[in-house]
Amino acid sequence: MEHRVCHIDDIPHHTGLALEVAGRPIGVMRTKDNVYAFRNMCPHKRAPLALGTVGGTMLPTPCAGELDYGMDEQVLKCPWHGWEFSIETGECLFGVSDSKVRTYPVSVRDGEVFVEL
Repeated sequence: MEHRVCHIDDIPHHTGLALEVAGRPIGVMRTKDNVYAFRNMCPHKRAPLALGTVGGTMLPTPCAGELDYGMDEQVLKCPWHGWEFSIETGECLFGVSDSKVRTYPVSVRDGEVFVEL
C-alpha cells in the first residue's frame, strides 16, 4: 500500500527524515536525483539510520594501502558505529555483515513523496 509521507522540500539533502508510517519506523533521504526510503533501524544496534548520512565511501585501489573516494550518493552510513549500507538495496557493504536494511519503493509526484509498504 502506498502512503504519502511528506513533501520533497521537507527532506534535507544528504541527511534523513524520521517518520512513522503505518506503525513502522521509516527513514527517507534525498540525494541530488533521488529519494530513498528504508526501515529506520540499523540491524547492528538499532540506531536510527535517518540520523546518519548518505554520501560515498573509501574504496581500495590496485595500489596496496591506497584508497579512493567512490560510490558518491549511494552509501547510507549509520550514525552510531559507521556501518555502511547501499541506499538502493539495503545491503551491508564490504562484508561486515550479512544483515540488510529493508528498503521501500518511493515515488515523487507533484513534489509529494509516496512510500510503498
